[in-house]
Amino acid sequence: MDIDSLAGRARSIGRGLAVTAGAGTAAGMAAFGYGLWEKNQFVLREETLAILPPGRNPFRILHLSDIHFVPGQKKKADWLGSLAGLQPDLVVNTGDNLSHVKAVDPLLEALEPLLQFPGVFVPGSNDYFAPTPKNPASYLLGPSKVKPKPVALDWPRLRSGFGMSGWVDLTNRNQSLILNGMRFDFSGVDDPHLKRERYAGWPRGTVNQDANDHLRVAVIHAPYQRVLDQFTENGADLLLAGHTHGGQLCIPGYGAIIANCDLPTWRAKGLNDWSSNGRTTPVNVSGGIGTSRFAPVRIACKPEAVLLTLTSRS
Repeated sequence: MDIDSLAGRARSIGRGLAVTAGAGTAAGMAAFGYGLWEKNQFVLREETLAILPPGRNPFRILHLSDIHFVPGQKKKADWLGSLAGLQPDLVVNTGDNLSHVKAVDPLLEALEPLLQFPGVFVPGSNDYFAPTPKNPASYLLGPSKVKPKPVALDWPRLRSGFGMSGWVDLTNRNQSLILNGMRFDFSGVDDPHLKRERYAGWPRGTVNQDANDHLRVAVIHAPYQRVLDQFTENGADLLLAGHTHGGQLCIPGYGAIIANCDLPTWRAKGLNDWSSNGRTTPVNVSGGIGTSRFAPVRIACKPEAVLLTLTSRS
């Protein structure tokens, strides 16, 4: 083959590589654009669970998680406020409310209509520390980690805002509430993703899980297996958690490829049973409402709140 032929083949290969690279870039931009759109396609997932004592009226829990609020997110704020129209009997917030150092006031304003209802809450890591830029591929190597010298967020003021409105802080503590004439026994933990959980047990006077006048509800941010096991083995009737974002970047028809904890990926979102040491408890993992401001996309995983209707056992 002569020099001219070699040069011609090289030019042909170069054009092919350029076309391939261009197509890949275009596809990537299209996927990113779609992800930007989907992150604002808020949905309400509705579930029904028959765990109340016989003869009880339905009880509706609005489960919020991973709001990751940033100032200026008007669509998210408007949607959050609209959820008050559901008239829930209880709001459960499982953490990661913030994604910006100036987000506390606008978030409290957005949640103000929901703060009129009874509520309980626990924090997540992004209530304590601001998110930082990171390579999304790093999540494939295991759960994310807080970088050295993180930027602190004003969690004390957000916690105070929730508390002043009547929501109950369950950070490594328990408390009983009478709601719609029934006693609910709550137990919560600080964020297991930061290994801050300290199990507080159940409130005094809690009787066995077959009693007709108590319901034990565990509230968690990150659903690590050790914590699900702990609460399940100690008689929880219901577990509520978030953190996973439902995988956030999912494969259509397959689902999540990561859960950002040790939970199996098929459990990254939804209502499923969890079994440990002979006991079984339903656990609802929220797919979450927001994203880190440095990864503001969702694919095949729309942001969600969950309306969980508890009904009586037959």
